[in-house]
Amino acid sequence: MFYRILNKSAIVTQAKCKREKRSWCLQYYLHLHLPLDNEKPPDLYLNKAARMNTGPEDAKVLVIGSGFAGLAAASKLIEAGFQNVLVLEAKERVGGRVHTTKPFTENIIEVGANWIHGQKGNPLYKIAKEENLLSEGPSAMKNMCLPHSVSPRDYFFNQDGKPVSKSIVDQVCARFSKLTDKAFDDELDGKYRKLTLGAYLDDAFGGTALSKTEDARQVYEWCKRVECTDEACSSLYEISASQLSNYTELEGGFFNTLGPGGYRAILDVLLRVVPSGAVRCNAPVKTIHWDLVKEGQSKEQDHPVQVVCENGQTFEADHVIVTVSLGVLKEHAKTMFEPTLPEKKLSAIDDLGFGIVNKIFLFFEKSFWPDDCAGVQLVWTEGLEDKDVYEALSEGEDWKQTWFKKITGFDTVARHPTALCGWITGREALYMEGLQDREIGEVCVRLLRSSTGWSVPEVSKTLISRWGSDPQVRGSYTFIPDGVDGVEAHKALASPLPPKHRSRGRKNLQILFAGEATHVNFYTTTHGAYLSGLREAERLISYYSD
Repeated sequence: MFYRILNKSAIVTQAKCKREKRSWCLQYYLHLHLPLDNEKPPDLYLNKAARMNTGPEDAKVLVIGSGFAGLAAASKLIEAGFQNVLVLEAKERVGGRVHTTKPFTENIIEVGANWIHGQKGNPLYKIAKEENLLSEGPSAMKNMCLPHSVSPRDYFFNQDGKPVSKSIVDQVCARFSKLTDKAFDDELDGKYRKLTLGAYLDDAFGGTALSKTEDARQVYEWCKRVECTDEACSSLYEISASQLSNYTELEGGFFNTLGPGGYRAILDVLLRVVPSGAVRCNAPVKTIHWDLVKEGQSKEQDHPVQVVCENGQTFEADHVIVTVSLGVLKEHAKTMFEPTLPEKKLSAIDDLGFGIVNKIFLFFEKSFWPDDCAGVQLVWTEGLEDKDVYEALSEGEDWKQTWFKKITGFDTVARHPTALCGWITGREALYMEGLQDREIGEVCVRLLRSSTGWSVPEVSKTLISRWGSDPQVRGSYTFIPDGVDGVEAHKALASPLPPKHRSRGRKNLQILFAGEATHVNFYTTTHGAYLSGLREAERLISYYSD
């Protein structure tokens, strides 16, 4: 999602997006199976009996995961009068892929989610604005580690240590942005609709005069590496070009920086309505037994779902909202649920991509870059997103020797004047996770020295994310691989269990699913996760109000 370039006056420009006309509002359709006049008495229909004999104050709801999806669902249900809501969190902290920390100074570092994307119709932006949690004014843009914006303050260097012309950078980035806008705006020519994003961009860029110069081709490859970071994929040759149009960009500034409280401050707003003790950390779930109560069975089992944690502790529930990441579902879905999930849902879990994006924070005793420098961007003669290089390294293990070439560059960090942040994605990011922090820091320092020629000191501290290795996450966010119908996959993943057409004689809405991967238009985003949590909460609220 290459949404940006800054022109010479450092003003962010974005192509007008037709997607902005789409409504971001969510609608909820709950089809309840009611008995006909000539059918058996309604007390045999457990889905209706649940509504007749209990209300929201009696329903037991478990929420698995305390990221934005989980906390949005829990807080919404509690506000609606549900009195038995419990959140189970596998980690020792709340937040999931939101991880605001203060590792070295009194100022925060965002190890995970970094920005609020878009303003109009974005509920998280609304909360942050109302609660005065945003960082506004010139300082909000001055020291952001912002991999998605190119400005005159970005210094581009090739591998020979020579600076790349700002004119070339501006022209290539502007052209690249126009090409990706066509994909996001659903304006691709027919011949491109079945291609990967990488193949489409190569063909379209190859027909321009810019592609004839070496520097321009190297900057173009850098643009593709940045796009890999946006998409959380190993390569643009592995994702669909036409499916990008399903993503909806919200109006307003696309990168909204949070203030000194970071993303954790928004989580704290949601937690205000959650009673003390309603969130249990260090409670990873092992198994979810569902469909335990059926027509004709004894009354010994009052609740249709039983959740078993890894420590053996069990919880009974009428409804469970599963908000674990797609990465966790990919690893455990076939064994976590008993009975097994429907084949359509398992296929959606397999089909959707869940990529890795990591940050490499380098802390120095003092800054060594010019005052007007917003970041050091690295371009290569044979970059990993060159088609020939990609194909040559698609098999075997040779790519591991050049993992560092996937780093797009090193950007300055908000509120940390002597720190830089590098970005890396895909299989190279996962490989890096297996290296020691010291080795990673040494490699990065060598890159900075060889590319810039500046006097780069040794790193004093490092902080490196490892989302792929994290057993409670297993990645960063969702992408749509080539050949996958993203809309159908998102919908299948979001559908509750038991399926509506098979709920007769069974308690309804036993297992519900939320999280950014379940949102058709806002996947990859925190507001997508938040809205999906509201969606499932509203589903239960409507169920008990009918």
